[in-house]
Amino acid sequence: MSAYTTDLPHLEEEPLGGETLLPAPEEVVFRMRQAILDGEHWFEALLDGIARWRTAEEQIGSRRFQYLIHGEAFDWLLLAERLLDEAPDLVPPAEREALLWENRWPLDIEDHEFAARMGRAKYSAHLNFLYGVLVEEALQLSVEEEIHKEGRSRAWGTDLRADETMFQRVYGHPREELFALYYESTGQMLRQDVPYADWKAFTYWLFKFRLKRQDKARVASDTRKGLAQLTLMEMQVSSRRKGAHLDEAGFAERYGNESPARERRAPVLAGEA
Repeated sequence: MSAYTTDLPHLEEEPLGGETLLPAPEEVVFRMRQAILDGEHWFEALLDGIARWRTAEEQIGSRRFQYLIHGEAFDWLLLAERLLDEAPDLVPPAEREALLWENRWPLDIEDHEFAARMGRAKYSAHLNFLYGVLVEEALQLSVEEEIHKEGRSRAWGTDLRADETMFQRVYGHPREELFALYYESTGQMLRQDVPYADWKAFTYWLFKFRLKRQDKARVASDTRKGLAQLTLMEMQVSSRRKGAHLDEAGFAERYGNESPARERRAPVLAGEA
């Protein structure tokens, strides 16, 4: 049982008999398990459970599950982990690990079907997570590698650029200043050791911060760099990205004409408006 759960505002579900139903996490888990027991493939039952899920955040024991970041970015694999933890007797362990650690799906489901199963609002927030967290992390890694290469290439002498941190080069501030700006913006204090859930939230905030301060050419260049790094990393694990086709054109279509702070606050996890 959860120590606490946080639900999103404006919760909606398809009305039944004139009433608005809000399935509790326990009901979603029950339906998912029953569907698997009735013969449905566990991955399809899992996706249906994700589509019905309405809880943005939970505390389970000592662990906090934050499925929705800043009301905009949906980490569906984290929710998948949460739901699969409730069905260890019904899901092959190897298939579970392949999904959660390598994003390898047990069924060949096309992206458009995946989007339809998840629902428009959740899928939109899923794309925010992919671009705003995964691609952003890949961009950071790419820039860190650039800095290391520059340092190794110096036979002698000083190059001040090589003494930059990744944060300074990408976002224009050292990490400590970015932590302070993040606190001013969100009220969330980050310390030296940041839990991974909080780090993902910080990364998404950095993504939005970068889009606000960079010109379009720099945004396109950095996005291209992040996508290339992510593709390289994925080629070492899986032959196909699951869940969405990410490219520069898709990024430009989604974010090119606006700052993401035009608040893409779709009613995620709360019915598909």
